[in-house]
Amino acid sequence: MDVYEAIELRKSVRAFLDKSVEKEKLDRVLEAGRAAPSARNAQEWRFLVVQDEEKRKQLVEAANGQQFVGEAPVVIVCCGVSQGRNMRCGHDPVLIDVAIAMDHMTLAAAAEGLGTCWVGSFYPEKVRKLLGIPEEIVIVELLPLGYPRDPGKTAKSRLSIDEIVKYDQW
Repeated sequence: MDVYEAIELRKSVRAFLDKSVEKEKLDRVLEAGRAAPSARNAQEWRFLVVQDEEKRKQLVEAANGQQFVGEAPVVIVCCGVSQGRNMRCGHDPVLIDVAIAMDHMTLAAAAEGLGTCWVGSFYPEKVRKLLGIPEEIVIVELLPLGYPRDPGKTAKSRLSIDEIVKYDQW
C-alpha cells in the first residue's frame, strides 16, 4: 500500500474486533512513530503501550467514559519529554513532534489493516496515576489501536481545496 492509499483508508475507528494485534504489526506501527521527524531531531516522543485488559478497561474512566478505548486490544499513550523551550514561532515542539509521530503511526496502522482514533478527551492526571507516568512527562493523546469492526472506507467530509489553500498572500 502506498502512502496515498493509507491516507485515503485511514479513518477514526471507534469499534474494534476482539482480536489481538500481532507483535510484528505493532512493532511496525511503533517504528513508524520512531521514524518521524522532530524539531532539532530531539525525538521527544515516548510511547506507553497498554495491552493489559484490566488497565485498558480502567482507561475508559480516564478517557471520559469512551468505551471503545477499553475495547481496543492496544492503547498507545502518546507522551513527550518537553525540553522546556519554544521554537522561534513560540510553540513548544513537544506537542507538534508527538502529533507528527502519531500521524505516522496512524498511516502505518492503516497500511497494516489496523484502525486508530486520536483521543484527546481524557483526564491526564487519571492516566498518569493509573499507568505510573512521571510528572515530567507530557501526556499528549491516547491512540487506541486494533482491527476495525468495519474495515471499509468511510466517506470523509472535507472542505474544498479552494477553501483551505491560499497562494502568495492571504
